[in-house]
Amino acid sequence: MNFLNRVDAGRRLAKKLGAYARRKDVLVLGIPRGGVPVAFQVAAELEAPLDVFVVRKLGVPGREELAFGAIATGGIRVVDPQIVEEARISDLEIELIVAKQRQELDRRERLYRGGRPPLNLKDKTVILVDDGIATGASTRAAILALRQLKPASIVLAAPIAPASTCRHLRPEVHDLICLDTPVPFYAIGEFYDDFSQVSDEEVTTLLQRNSEQRAHKVDPTGRSVRKGVHP
Repeated sequence: MNFLNRVDAGRRLAKKLGAYARRKDVLVLGIPRGGVPVAFQVAAELEAPLDVFVVRKLGVPGREELAFGAIATGGIRVVDPQIVEEARISDLEIELIVAKQRQELDRRERLYRGGRPPLNLKDKTVILVDDGIATGASTRAAILALRQLKPASIVLAAPIAPASTCRHLRPEVHDLICLDTPVPFYAIGEFYDDFSQVSDEEVTTLLQRNSEQRAHKVDPTGRSVRKGVHP
């Protein structure tokens, strides 16, 4: 299965999430940056509020594309001890990498929300969306962090992921929706015709657009009706 771009992936993913449409308890969270355009389409189709959940990968020194763990909102840190041992990463190196990624995580949270507080996730059904999942390290960090915020349930949704990663993550959530689990699986971008980088500006714009759409919903007579942005 190939996708034209993240918009196409989001629309196709939303069709598999129809059971969550127009429910007052549902919130959609996109993992920045690439997951947000996908999550925006899901939120639009489900008529749900959209927010971000920031996760940063911890890359092996010299092989940064290989994750040995991740950090996420809420002070969560997940480390794979097997990769750390095989790559011979010292405790000092881990702390330095974590500190650097923590700075970027904090910067993104401030930038994307523009001072707005995060959505209240307590007792809500949270749909966590990314543009794809590879090893699952960052995703697992996000799931662990979300649990601390006491949602009623967590739904993980992605257009593409390896079958092995889905098997590993499925017990961690209440529901997992993935459109395709191809074999072999090398990289998320190989399943997109357009997998260009998403900018910070695009993320903030999409969050603002969702907020405006939620605030001004037009009724059948054509009049603008105020709605609560943050349920």
